[in-house]
Amino acid sequence: MSRNKKIKWEPDNFELQMTTVWSFPERGDWATHNSKYRGNWSPYIPRNLLLRYSQEGDLVLDQFAGGGTTLIEAKLLNRNIIGVDINSDSLDLCKKAVDFTRENCGEVYIKQGDARNLSFIDNEQIDFICTHPPYANIIQYSEDLEGDLSHLKVPAFLEEMKKVAAESYRVLKKDKFCAILMGDTRQKGHMIPMSFEVMKIFQEQGFKLKELIIKEQHNCKATGYWKTNSVKYNFLLIAHEYLFVFRK
Repeated sequence: MSRNKKIKWEPDNFELQMTTVWSFPERGDWATHNSKYRGNWSPYIPRNLLLRYSQEGDLVLDQFAGGGTTLIEAKLLNRNIIGVDINSDSLDLCKKAVDFTRENCGEVYIKQGDARNLSFIDNEQIDFICTHPPYANIIQYSEDLEGDLSHLKVPAFLEEMKKVAAESYRVLKKDKFCAILMGDTRQKGHMIPMSFEVMKIFQEQGFKLKELIIKEQHNCKATGYWKTNSVKYNFLLIAHEYLFVFRK
């Protein structure tokens, strides 16, 4: 990163969310954040989660690191974080995203790996999990990468999420929190409540549901196309996701 360009390090007029409905029309333009990585979440989400469910110096895990949004926020907020992704292209983006220097920043550890097998992390080592998995194969993040969950149809995806939930439970410390953003999809004109299926998977693993947050979606890339079809075929556009906060 150029050291000559003046960087805005904090969001303007930031306020911690106080209700179970979150809406962030602005994507977030501070530090190294950008919206080029398709499907990434707004940095306002991990900022809120990190401030509420972790402390400075904690060790955080994002096992679906993607474009590095959570890693940036953890570093800025002086949390140490392990960023894992199966896709080496994503990890290259992560490395660039956290290539900045500032006082009182956390350490970022980036590793290529599989969220279903975190064997490099010992039991109960993580203070907080903050992650945004793919929504089955709605957006595919690689051509043909073996183990990429974004290539799986919903039933197979949910089956593999059982392994993700098990590993999340294993590495997280007792009484600590795990936050996951999930969305739903449609098939043949009907809703597939994938997010609630993931919620149940984590509950069956032993997690307790602390919060269920509705997160409004903005700037959907296909809005024009789907708006036309929603009228033609009489269905509503999905304009929300669910943010689950679990406690071990």
